[in-house]
Amino acid sequence: PHYIPNHISDPSYVRILDTTLRDGEPSPGAAMTPRQKLEIARQLSKLGVDVIEAGFPCSSQNEFIAVKMIAEEVGNYVGDDGYIPVINGVARCNEKDIATTWEAVRNAKRPKVTTFIATSGIHMEHKLKKTKEEVLEIACRMVRFARSLGCDDVQFVPEDAA
Repeated sequence: PHYIPNHISDPSYVRILDTTLRDGEPSPGAAMTPRQKLEIARQLSKLGVDVIEAGFPCSSQNEFIAVKMIAEEVGNYVGDDGYIPVINGVARCNEKDIATTWEAVRNAKRPKVTTFIATSGIHMEHKLKKTKEEVLEIACRMVRFARSLGCDDVQFVPEDAA
């Protein structure tokens, strides 16, 4: 079905979000060049993956370049059936990360920003040194910030929530 953020019109449809380009990167010996990431994104697009999580643009200049290349090429390819993949970039819950991620994905026809912050009790207390209320306020403020940049498709992920 036609992609609408946060909505699937056909209840039997399973939307596929592939994290290979982000999750695969931290694996030992799995570092990829921007060109290699672009080639994988092309193949994911050929497979019809709905959402391609292209990477974490603020982690390095090469990662930013890779995500931007994917957004500009793969994120603008329109299949014969009208298929266009969503190109998703991941950002921590801070303005710099979100702005960098938006800059990397914004030229895709269907850009998406996913932002996250630690939400487990132990991480809020010891890693962030913040209360639950403070973390919730940051999360809401950062989603609003991402939308204020022009991103209509923003996803929040509560890191370590379970």
